[in-house]
Order: sequence, then structure tokens, then C-alpha cells
Amino acid sequence: MKYLPLVVANLFRKKIRTLLTIGSFAVALFLFGLLAIVRGAFGSADLAGADRIVVVNKVSIIQPLPLSYRDRMMRISGVKEVTWANWFGGVYQDERNFFAQFAIDKNTYRQMFNELEVPDDQWKAFVDDRQGAIVGTDLADRFHWKIGDRIPIKGVIFQGNWEFNLRGIYKGKRKGDDNNQFWFGWDYLDERRQFGKGQVGWYTVRVDNPDNSARISKAIDTEFANSPWETKTDTEKAFAASWLKQMGNIQFLIMSIGAVVFFTLLLVSGNTMATSVRERIRELAVLKAVGYSDRFVLLLVMAETLFIAAIGGAIGLGLAKLMTLWGNPTHGVLAIFYLPNLAILLGVVTTVTVGIVAGIIPAVSAMRLRVVDALRSV
Repeated sequence: MKYLPLVVANLFRKKIRTLLTIGSFAVALFLFGLLAIVRGAFGSADLAGADRIVVVNKVSIIQPLPLSYRDRMMRISGVKEVTWANWFGGVYQDERNFFAQFAIDKNTYRQMFNELEVPDDQWKAFVDDRQGAIVGTDLADRFHWKIGDRIPIKGVIFQGNWEFNLRGIYKGKRKGDDNNQFWFGWDYLDERRQFGKGQVGWYTVRVDNPDNSARISKAIDTEFANSPWETKTDTEKAFAASWLKQMGNIQFLIMSIGAVVFFTLLLVSGNTMATSVRERIRELAVLKAVGYSDRFVLLLVMAETLFIAAIGGAIGLGLAKLMTLWGNPTHGVLAIFYLPNLAILLGVVTTVTVGIVAGIIPAVSAMRLRVVDALRSV
């Protein structure tokens, strides 16, 4: 620590250059944070239940399945619970106010997705109200809804004006759980829909043992083979992953952008430190002449690079984290909007790595300076 003033003094002799380099790190790490947020929003497969499998129509998820399948699935060995849901796809006030709306089975949905917590009194009020609805905490905050509000939604798939009474607000137990969903009773949908009565969008099944998921999935698909509504069954994690693939390889896209950003950052910071060393050749030679070791010169230059990286990285990651604390700027397009602690840790490691790589060549060059040759240079 006693050499910190020397490091700071060396860096801020060229204030504009140092500030621009710190800004480069800050922008790069801020972008890294945004990419991590987007990846988290599209990475819900990691939060899937290990003991849940999803049953959809073999043709497409937009094709329905009969409600009668529920009882037949319950008779399959290893099946503990079955629930179902339907995509609604309505509009609240404006088409830009997108959020997921599901018609759910009131009797089984809560038990199936017990990581999404609803107070008992609110759930009872929801069950007792034909037009009752439950929303996630983030969705309630977004529209400033409170329990007892009347919420009108215009049907798009299922035509008409639908009205709901907000009876409960759920909250996920885990960081990253989707708190932007809107639930209402499937029976209310089935009463008013113009087509598809007695049909559901998909089933979610809880199995007795995750190790039996493959066997039970095959048994379900075999049960309904050669029927008018054949099924395709996957674990919840595999289902979520396949859904994400329909939007493209998000993981590859994010990694590609991140690689380009950090390669550019590496060139910028490396050039900055190389220029700084060239400008101070005679000063570094003087340090060696008065007794400072080659190792000291090496560490001094590396410390300067790491200091810049640390300040810029902290600013960038801090801004990305603050952005998530200020709310969801995507207005529900990304249902999950937060920066995981693991991503912050990875950002710190990446910052230090870039700082070391960018500084190592100029630092080694400074270490190898010959005092006589350096003092001759102009």
C-alpha cells in the first residue's frame, strides 16, 4: 500500500488518457452486465423443477390436448400430480403492455408450482371467485395493482372483453423466479371461449422420482400414440431449453458479443499501458539505477494496469446492478431482469484477467530495460 500514491501519480499525469481507459473498462463491464441479464432472462431452464415433466401436443405447443388426458395420465405408474394451463394472449390497455397470461386449474396448480408462494387467504379468495386472478409481485408493481382491483383485458385469441378481480399476489422463493405472470381460472375461460371447449394448452406432471422421468415420459407418449391428439413429453428443463432454441442460439450470440467487446478492450488497454511505459523509459531506468529491482518495476506497471481495470470494472458492474434495482426497463418483455451474483463474480474475474493480459507485455518490457540504453533514449 505504501506505493499506491506512486501508482496513482503515474496514472494521472495523463488524466484524459487514464479517464478514457477507465471509461472503456466501465462501458465493457456494463455491457457484460447487460448481456448477463439478458442471458438470465432467457435461461429459465436452470430453474426448472427436477421432478416435473411437460406434456404438449406432438404437432405444436399451440395445438390443444383433451382435458380427459388428465385422468389417464394419473393412472400411469410413477405419476404423483397433474395440472394443466392454457395460454390466453390478451391485451391490457395497450398492445405494448405484454405479459404472460395463463388460465390454470385452481385445484392443482399451486401444489405443482410451490416455489411461487401465495398467502392462504389470498388463494382461497381466488378459488372462490369465478373471475378471480393472481399476479406476480413484479407485474403488480409495474401496473400499480393492488388486491381488489378490477382488471379488464381484451381477448385476442379468445375474443371479447374479459374482466378479472385481483385476489392475490404471488412471489417466487428464488432469485430469478418469474414474477410477471397473470393467472386466472381455466373454468372461467372454458365457459366463455368460442372454440376448443374441454381442451387445454399443456399438462405439467410431477413424477415420484426424477430418475424415472424418461420412463414416465415414454409411457405417457405411448398411452396416447395413434390418437387424434398425440403427445410429446419432456422434462421441464428440456422443454424450457427447446423453447429458447426457437428464438435462436442466445448463448452463442451473447458469448460472441462478449468476446468481441473484451478483445477490443484488451487492445485499447494494452496500447495505453505500452504508450505509458514508452513515455517513462528514463524514469523507470532511474528507479533501477537507484536500487529498485526488475521485479519491482514489473509489479509497478502491472499494478497500474490492474488499478485502471479495477476502477473501470467496479463502475461498469455497479451501474449494471443499479439498473436492475431501478426496475425492469423492458416493461415485461424480459420477464426476469436481474444480475446474478455469479455473473458479478465472473465479471470481476474477467476484469482482473484482462488487466493482467493487457499489462503483462508492457510490464515485461519495462522489467527488461537496460539502464544505460534507457538513459540514452530521448
